[in-house]
Amino acid sequence: MPDRRTVYRALAIVVVVLAVGVLLVQTGVVYQLDAPDSYERTAVTAYDDNGTELATVDVRIADTPYKRYWGLSNDTGLGADEGMLFVHAEEGTYGYVMRNMAFPIDIVFIGSDERVTTVHHASVPNGSADARYEGTGKWVLEVPRGWSNRTGLEAGDRIAIPAEARTPSG
Repeated sequence: MPDRRTVYRALAIVVVVLAVGVLLVQTGVVYQLDAPDSYERTAVTAYDDNGTELATVDVRIADTPYKRYWGLSNDTGLGADEGMLFVHAEEGTYGYVMRNMAFPIDIVFIGSDERVTTVHHASVPNGSADARYEGTGKWVLEVPRGWSNRTGLEAGDRIAIPAEARTPSG
């Protein structure tokens, strides 16, 4: 039978390993791979300042820390009216990068009043994801580059956020 000291050491090692594992997962260093089908989907509609409908986009909802971290990384592309909607718990200033991106996108920041605050036209990184696109919002919509120009979307316009994408799930 092992002595108490050996048992306590073994328990301490188990606790430390578990704590480090939890920390790595929560900070985004280690993630499980998520299948694309695990994203909830919805549609968001853009309106100009006069209330005229500009376009509708079918989006995947990135509403957990894991999904917000990975976003469109390692994706092969988006269709003309497809995108990803990032859901934050509260309005704030956020920075987005093009980690492992193979195609350019528009990054649209949307305030808690559903008004567009900023539109960035992001290029594919040239070997690095150092470019940081910042804006203020509760939601961030990523769509194919040029979508904002094609639809006429600009700061001050409205993106209607459906109930299923109003709050994060994780």
